[in-house]
Amino acid sequence: MAEDTRQKRASFSSLTGHGTNGMARTSSKTGASKKIVIKNFKDRPKLAENYTEDTWLKLRDAVGAIQNSTSIKYNLEELYQAVENLCSYKVSPTLYKQLRQVCEDHVQLTESLDNLSFLKRMNRCWQDHCRQTIMIRSIFLFLDRTYVLQNSLLPSIWDTGLELFRTHIVSDGVIQKRTVDGILEQIELERSGETIDRSLLRSLLGMLSDLQVYKDSFEERFLTETNRLYAAEGQQLMQERDVPEYLHHVARRLEEENDRIVSYLDQSTQKPLINCIEKQLLGEHMTAILQKGLSNLLDENRVTELTLLYQLFSKVKGGLPILLQFWRDYIKSFGGEIVCAPEKDKDMVQELLDFKDKMDNVVQSCFARNEAFINAMKEAFETFINKRPNKPAELIAKYVDSKLRAGNKEATEEELERILDKIMIIFRFIHGKDVFEAFYKKDLAKRLLVGKSASVDAEKSMLSKLKHECGAAFTSKLEGMFKDMELSKDIMIQFKQYMQNQSEPSNIELTVNILTMGYWPSYTPMEVHLPSEMVKLQEVFKLFYLSKHSGRKLQWQPTLGHAVLKSEFKEGKKEVQVSLFQTLVLLMFNEGEEFSVEEIRSATGIEEGELRRTLQSLACGKARVLNKNPRGKDVEDGDRFNFNNDFKHKLFRIKINQIQMKETVEEQVSTTERVFQDRQYQIDAAVVRIMKMRKTLSHNLLVSELYNQLKFPVKPGDLKKRIESLIDRDYMERDKETPNQYHYVA
Repeated sequence: MAEDTRQKRASFSSLTGHGTNGMARTSSKTGASKKIVIKNFKDRPKLAENYTEDTWLKLRDAVGAIQNSTSIKYNLEELYQAVENLCSYKVSPTLYKQLRQVCEDHVQLTESLDNLSFLKRMNRCWQDHCRQTIMIRSIFLFLDRTYVLQNSLLPSIWDTGLELFRTHIVSDGVIQKRTVDGILEQIELERSGETIDRSLLRSLLGMLSDLQVYKDSFEERFLTETNRLYAAEGQQLMQERDVPEYLHHVARRLEEENDRIVSYLDQSTQKPLINCIEKQLLGEHMTAILQKGLSNLLDENRVTELTLLYQLFSKVKGGLPILLQFWRDYIKSFGGEIVCAPEKDKDMVQELLDFKDKMDNVVQSCFARNEAFINAMKEAFETFINKRPNKPAELIAKYVDSKLRAGNKEATEEELERILDKIMIIFRFIHGKDVFEAFYKKDLAKRLLVGKSASVDAEKSMLSKLKHECGAAFTSKLEGMFKDMELSKDIMIQFKQYMQNQSEPSNIELTVNILTMGYWPSYTPMEVHLPSEMVKLQEVFKLFYLSKHSGRKLQWQPTLGHAVLKSEFKEGKKEVQVSLFQTLVLLMFNEGEEFSVEEIRSATGIEEGELRRTLQSLACGKARVLNKNPRGKDVEDGDRFNFNNDFKHKLFRIKINQIQMKETVEEQVSTTERVFQDRQYQIDAAVVRIMKMRKTLSHNLLVSELYNQLKFPVKPGDLKKRIESLIDRDYMERDKETPNQYHYVA
């Protein structure tokens, strides 16, 4: 082997010729620096005869050895030097053509039987070809970097290798079809849940990409097959599975396809592939998914699935707008059921608050706090809560009353504040806020007068919230009520001092609340027969008050009065805290042992229904200070009552609650009618105000201006009636020529 190498070296050394190798050495004196001058050959060395042919034969043998994966007989450095020598002597074009021909003659492929074996054979062939091309290029590197680089039309040796493989292997119709069919078959198997050789697919798809046939030969067919597969799958699963399961399936499919892109598909396929899945599994079924499952997801508060639904729909064109529409419709429908069902009135407000909390949570947790969804929710709440005019406003006022009334131990001050904040959110959606004000005022009056308010701070906080929401005009009367209570305290301090200076002090300690009639709800006056001592004390207070506030008129309201009575039982002395009506009944038993219902009515003058409730509270409740004969829960005409001397109670002071008369339908209607009456006055005032400023105005413009100014819902027909009424009362007149035109009458 060594001998062969020497011979080979000998055949190349003849090129170098002279021993000096064209270098001349000059020397100077001893110790001086030496200088080497390199000069060109005087005469270019000539190639030995048959050198080109012999060298090519050796190079061809080396290429063949590489292609057949056998050992190369020659030293690679010498082969590289040989190529450099041939290129130096202008043999580059011939050498390039000869190399291309040898490579072209070699490229061939034998088909195998089944698709997988074929793919493996194809992959091996490709890997071998790449490795061989790199080896060949390393030998012919000088040719590649000189001759090929200088000729822009010629492909490099690597590109030539790719071109030959593409031309003779991949571009072959049968081979290309079998390759792509095999790859698609493997992907389909993987989509069905089977395990495949991903590295094989990565290599083959990389080959198609390197050969620049990936898009035309594979991607188009792959996307068509994917489209077909997921179109069929979407149709089938939409019928077979429920919505949560289907959404999880879609998410899993998207995850799988993204994983395929990372593992073996070309990056350029990502967008069309994901678009295809989103279109076939989501885009084609958006309405069906929402119709079939959104209500259930929201009813059951399926936060995970709702989040997934939002994420998936946000990826599809037109997904969020359709989800928004269904979301809005759901809120209107569900809320409408709460508001429009009279049998649910008792729990309406609590259900509305719970529903609002639930929808807020969905927007926050599932819909990424999307502003459009928040606005749609507000709009939907405003729509359904006003489907049933006035009732929600009335019930919200009663709900606030239940929370602010003393005895409400279910909430701390912080919790109460939070509840009031939530109430204000619902309150904002109501159009008829004046209805709320009327009922709220009535309940506030009861709390203040009977001393049943849980917390003055909570009352003031609620008032502040209403003022901030609706303006000072809305709360001016409510604030006036608080002012009256504070002024009454000051007056009572002065009255007590006044009473101490009287010659005949009274046994009764009187406390009076002076209420400004315009601020408080109107109460029906009720005449009752008060004991003479009480009547006398009333007169004393009247003289005292009018002496300080001349020109005012006092009207007593016995329905709101209450008293503390000192009582003696066998057990001992007790104090009984009762209403004024209960007081009048109990005081009768100082004068006699037993009375009938009729006798009590004629003596006290209390209205029949009120009297029955009063007697029921004293004789049939928990604290029975009277005995009823015969026994029973209800008071009948023939019943007789006597004082229960055997009454026992662990407390010294006992509060006997008046049996609350549930607000009758008549009372509710009366409150509502008062609101409507106030609205008419507000409409009249607004019309006159506008006409006074504008002087002349068409009907349509006047109505439009009224809608801008009025803060409650009103029908056009009602406005027309008020305008006609003002014309009849000569506040304005119609234009004689244009009936639709109005003129202000000064």
